[in-house]
Amino acid sequence: MAIKLIGAGLPRTGTMSLKGALQRLTGEPCYHMDEVFRRPEHPAIWSRVLDGEIGHLDELLDGFTCAIDWPMSSVWREAAEHYPDALVLLSRRTDAGTWWRSADKTVWHVMRSFQPDEPDDWWDMNARLQRRFAHDWDDPATAMATYDAHLAEVRATIAPDRLVEYQPGDGWAPLCAALGVDEPDEPFPHVNSTEEFTARMNGDTT
Repeated sequence: MAIKLIGAGLPRTGTMSLKGALQRLTGEPCYHMDEVFRRPEHPAIWSRVLDGEIGHLDELLDGFTCAIDWPMSSVWREAAEHYPDALVLLSRRTDAGTWWRSADKTVWHVMRSFQPDEPDDWWDMNARLQRRFAHDWDDPATAMATYDAHLAEVRATIAPDRLVEYQPGDGWAPLCAALGVDEPDEPFPHVNSTEEFTARMNGDTT
Protein backbone atom coordinates (compact mmCIF):
# COMPACT_ATOMS: atom_id res chain seq x y z
CA MET A 1 0.00 0.00 0.00
CA ALA A 2 1.58 3.30 -1.10
CA ILE A 3 2.09 6.11 1.40
CA LYS A 4 0.10 9.11 0.18
CA LEU A 5 0.74 11.61 2.97
CA ILE A 6 3.11 12.08 5.89
CA GLY A 7 2.65 14.56 8.70
CA ALA A 8 5.24 17.14 9.68
CA GLY A 9 3.12 18.98 12.26
CA LEU A 10 4.20 18.95 15.90
CA PRO A 11 1.87 17.14 18.32
CA ARG A 12 -1.15 18.93 19.78
CA THR A 13 -4.85 18.37 20.33
CA GLY A 14 -6.85 17.95 17.16
CA THR A 15 -4.67 15.42 15.39
CA MET A 16 -7.22 12.68 16.03
CA SER A 17 -9.70 14.79 14.06
CA LEU A 18 -7.18 14.96 11.22
CA LYS A 19 -6.70 11.22 11.41
CA GLY A 20 -10.46 10.67 11.04
CA ALA A 21 -10.67 13.13 8.16
CA LEU A 22 -7.81 11.51 6.25
CA GLN A 23 -9.29 8.07 6.74
CA ARG A 24 -12.61 9.33 5.42
CA LEU A 25 -10.99 10.89 2.35
CA THR A 26 -8.63 8.05 1.45
CA GLY A 27 -10.76 5.12 2.60
CA GLU A 28 -7.61 3.69 4.21
CA PRO A 29 -6.09 3.67 7.72
CA CYS A 30 -4.00 6.61 8.96
CA TYR A 31 -1.13 5.99 11.38
CA HIS A 32 -1.10 8.17 14.52
CA MET A 33 0.41 7.96 18.00
CA ASP A 34 -2.86 6.33 18.99
CA GLU A 35 -1.78 3.35 16.87
CA VAL A 36 1.44 3.01 18.87
CA PHE A 37 -0.63 2.53 22.02
CA ARG A 38 -2.37 -0.40 20.31
CA ARG A 39 0.83 -2.15 19.22
CA PRO A 40 3.25 -2.95 22.08
CA GLU A 41 5.99 -3.95 19.65
CA HIS A 42 6.04 -0.57 17.88
CA PRO A 43 7.86 1.64 20.46
CA ALA A 44 11.05 -0.40 20.13
CA ILE A 45 10.86 -0.21 16.33
CA TRP A 46 10.26 3.52 16.47
CA SER A 47 13.37 3.90 18.61
CA ARG A 48 15.35 2.32 15.78
CA VAL A 49 13.76 4.69 13.28
CA LEU A 50 14.53 7.67 15.53
CA ASP A 51 18.13 6.46 15.67
CA GLY A 52 18.35 6.65 11.89
CA GLU A 53 17.16 3.23 10.70
CA ILE A 54 14.52 4.83 8.52
CA GLY A 55 13.86 1.68 6.50
CA HIS A 56 11.86 0.30 9.43
CA LEU A 57 9.12 2.78 8.52
CA ASP A 58 7.96 0.29 5.90
CA GLU A 59 7.34 -2.24 8.66
CA LEU A 60 5.58 0.24 10.93
CA LEU A 61 3.34 1.65 8.19
CA ASP A 62 2.39 -1.61 6.54
CA GLY A 63 -1.35 -1.35 5.82
CA PHE A 64 -1.50 2.46 6.13
CA THR A 65 -1.61 5.20 3.49
CA CYS A 66 -1.13 8.24 5.75
CA ALA A 67 0.88 8.89 8.92
CA ILE A 68 0.63 11.98 11.14
CA ASP A 69 1.45 13.13 14.69
CA TRP A 70 4.45 11.94 16.69
CA PRO A 71 6.47 9.77 16.20
CA MET A 72 6.10 10.31 12.43
CA SER A 73 6.46 14.09 12.49
CA SER A 74 9.71 13.74 14.43
CA VAL A 75 11.28 12.13 11.35
CA TRP A 76 9.43 14.19 8.72
CA ARG A 77 12.56 15.03 6.73
CA GLU A 78 13.78 11.43 6.52
CA ALA A 79 10.26 10.17 5.77
CA ALA A 80 9.83 12.73 2.98
CA GLU A 81 12.99 11.39 1.35
CA HIS A 82 11.99 7.77 1.94
CA TYR A 83 8.54 8.32 0.40
CA PRO A 84 9.27 10.85 -2.36
CA ASP A 85 5.76 10.65 -3.85
CA ALA A 86 3.96 11.40 -0.59
CA LEU A 87 2.45 14.77 0.26
CA VAL A 88 3.78 16.47 3.41
CA LEU A 89 1.10 17.82 5.74
CA LEU A 90 2.19 20.67 8.01
CA SER A 91 -0.62 20.96 10.53
CA ARG A 92 -0.18 23.98 12.76
CA ARG A 93 -1.83 26.46 15.08
CA THR A 94 -2.20 30.20 14.48
CA ASP A 95 0.92 30.96 16.54
CA ALA A 96 3.45 29.31 18.83
CA GLY A 97 1.63 30.37 22.00
CA THR A 98 -1.61 28.72 20.90
CA TRP A 99 0.29 25.55 20.00
CA TRP A 100 2.10 25.53 23.36
CA ARG A 101 -1.09 25.88 25.38
CA SER A 102 -2.53 22.88 23.54
CA ALA A 103 0.59 20.70 23.74
CA ASP A 104 1.36 21.67 27.34
CA LYS A 105 -1.98 20.33 28.61
CA THR A 106 -1.85 17.11 26.62
CA VAL A 107 1.25 15.56 25.04
CA TRP A 108 3.75 17.43 27.24
CA HIS A 109 1.72 16.57 30.34
CA VAL A 110 1.98 12.88 29.45
CA MET A 111 5.74 13.15 28.84
CA ARG A 112 6.27 14.82 32.22
CA SER A 113 4.22 12.24 34.09
CA PHE A 114 5.63 9.17 32.32
CA GLN A 115 7.86 7.67 35.01
CA PRO A 116 8.13 3.86 34.70
CA ASP A 117 9.62 1.87 37.56
CA GLU A 118 12.33 0.73 35.15
CA PRO A 119 13.24 1.95 31.65
CA ASP A 120 11.21 0.18 29.00
CA ASP A 121 10.52 0.52 25.26
CA TRP A 122 8.03 3.32 25.79
CA TRP A 123 10.49 5.20 27.99
CA ASP A 124 13.24 4.79 25.39
CA MET A 125 11.04 6.05 22.55
CA ASN A 126 9.75 8.95 24.63
CA ALA A 127 13.31 10.01 25.55
CA ARG A 128 14.32 10.01 21.89
CA LEU A 129 11.32 12.13 20.92
CA GLN A 130 12.22 14.64 23.62
CA ARG A 131 15.84 14.87 22.50
CA ARG A 132 14.94 15.26 18.84
CA PHE A 133 12.56 18.08 19.70
CA ALA A 134 14.89 20.15 21.92
CA HIS A 135 17.34 19.72 24.79
CA ASP A 136 15.17 21.89 27.06
CA TRP A 137 11.97 20.42 25.63
CA ASP A 138 9.85 21.38 28.67
CA ASP A 139 10.88 25.03 28.80
CA PRO A 140 8.01 27.10 27.30
CA ALA A 141 10.25 29.67 25.61
CA THR A 142 12.45 26.97 24.11
CA ALA A 143 9.45 24.93 23.00
CA MET A 144 7.78 27.89 21.29
CA ALA A 145 11.00 28.96 19.58
CA THR A 146 11.48 25.37 18.41
CA TYR A 147 7.93 25.35 17.09
CA ASP A 148 8.52 28.46 14.98
CA ALA A 149 11.86 27.13 13.74
CA HIS A 150 10.22 23.83 12.85
CA LEU A 151 7.59 25.51 10.67
CA ALA A 152 10.24 27.55 8.90
CA GLU A 153 12.41 24.49 8.28
CA VAL A 154 9.57 22.43 6.80
CA ARG A 155 8.52 25.30 4.53
CA ALA A 156 12.12 25.81 3.37
CA THR A 157 12.68 22.10 2.72
CA ILE A 158 9.51 20.79 1.08
CA ALA A 159 8.59 21.94 -2.43
CA PRO A 160 5.44 24.12 -2.47
CA ASP A 161 3.57 21.72 -4.77
CA ARG A 162 4.14 18.94 -2.25
CA LEU A 163 3.47 20.86 0.98
CA VAL A 164 -0.04 21.08 2.47
CA GLU A 165 -0.50 23.53 5.34
CA TYR A 166 -3.46 23.03 7.62
CA GLN A 167 -4.82 24.46 10.84
CA PRO A 168 -7.98 23.78 12.85
CA GLY A 169 -11.00 25.36 11.21
CA ASP A 170 -9.77 24.91 7.64
CA GLY A 171 -12.25 22.09 7.09
CA TRP A 172 -12.21 19.66 4.22
CA ALA A 173 -11.10 21.96 1.39
CA PRO A 174 -7.27 21.99 1.73
CA LEU A 175 -7.08 18.23 2.26
CA CYS A 176 -9.46 17.44 -0.59
CA ALA A 177 -7.62 19.75 -2.97
CA ALA A 178 -4.28 18.14 -2.13
CA LEU A 179 -5.59 14.59 -2.41
CA GLY A 180 -7.68 15.30 -5.51
CA VAL A 181 -10.98 14.13 -4.04
CA ASP A 182 -14.42 15.68 -3.63
CA GLU A 183 -15.43 17.26 -0.35
CA PRO A 184 -17.73 14.99 1.70
CA ASP A 185 -21.23 16.22 2.40
CA GLU A 186 -20.80 15.80 6.15
CA PRO A 187 -19.24 17.72 9.04
CA PHE A 188 -15.48 17.60 9.52
CA PRO A 189 -14.59 15.19 12.38
CA HIS A 190 -14.09 16.81 15.77
CA VAL A 191 -12.62 14.45 18.36
CA ASN A 192 -10.00 14.42 21.10
CA SER A 193 -10.33 17.87 22.60
CA THR A 194 -8.05 18.65 25.54
CA GLU A 195 -10.75 17.36 27.90
CA GLU A 196 -11.22 14.16 25.89
CA PHE A 197 -7.46 13.61 25.68
CA THR A 198 -7.08 13.98 29.45
CA ALA A 199 -9.97 11.60 30.13
CA ARG A 200 -8.53 9.02 27.73
CA MET A 201 -5.08 9.17 29.34
CA ASN A 202 -6.75 8.73 32.74
CA GLY A 203 -8.50 5.61 31.53
CA ASP A 204 -12.00 7.11 31.34
CA THR A 205 -13.59 5.58 28.24
CA THR A 206 -17.17 6.59 28.98
